[in-house]
Amino acid sequence: MEFKTHVSVKNLNVFYGNEQALKNITVDIPDKKITIIIGPSGCGKTTLLKSFNRLIDSVDGVRVSGKVLVDGEDIFDPKVEVTQVRKKMGLLFQKPYPLPMSIYDNVTYGPKIHRMNNKRELDKIVEHYLKQASLWDEVKDRLHQPASKLSLGQQQRLCLARGLAVEPEIILGDEPTSALDPKSSQRIEQRFLELKKEYTIVIVTHILRQARRLADYVVFLYLGELVEHGAAEDIFENPKREMTKEYIKGIIS
Repeated sequence: MEFKTHVSVKNLNVFYGNEQALKNITVDIPDKKITIIIGPSGCGKTTLLKSFNRLIDSVDGVRVSGKVLVDGEDIFDPKVEVTQVRKKMGLLFQKPYPLPMSIYDNVTYGPKIHRMNNKRELDKIVEHYLKQASLWDEVKDRLHQPASKLSLGQQQRLCLARGLAVEPEIILGDEPTSALDPKSSQRIEQRFLELKKEYTIVIVTHILRQARRLADYVVFLYLGELVEHGAAEDIFENPKREMTKEYIKGIIS
């Protein structure tokens, strides 16, 4: 199966102090597909994900070599503006972090930073992205209430709407359903399956059932090394590496 590449990782090494978290990773992330990064805890999944929007820059003592090309541009090039890189990426964490303000202000936070102040346009943005996050019908009558009053599942969908409102190209998810109940998790998964028509989506998960449900492409890491990557069907049904087979069967974890 042929994929168009959106993010291209070339010989990426990441060190936290003296500890090497990623070892010479080279992989292409397909455009407008769901890529799932799998592997045991501590294998470098989140480090790889956060290298895509340079969130690893905020860690003391981090060193990076190699390249991460987004739309052909190396985001680790010193001339690249980090804020522009991050504008291309929406990020969902394990636990939702709504801003301490109203539902409406959460969604308009990004557009206002980019100097959009037209009330009518902001109203349209709020409705559009809350609908994209499958939240509009639940909150349209209480947009000016604190976001903290929403359930955890609703908060995560609000964070998704907030991320989409800055018009990213890529959605990153670091175990984005791990803090949610099964019904809320299902709603987020359904959103991802819809959103991949318009966005490249990269998700870290330790839940293989979820990976099977969502993935078009799979990246398997083990102890900071890239063991295998490819179309989801190939990885799950006919993996080339013995270690991949053992991980999928639950023999190694």
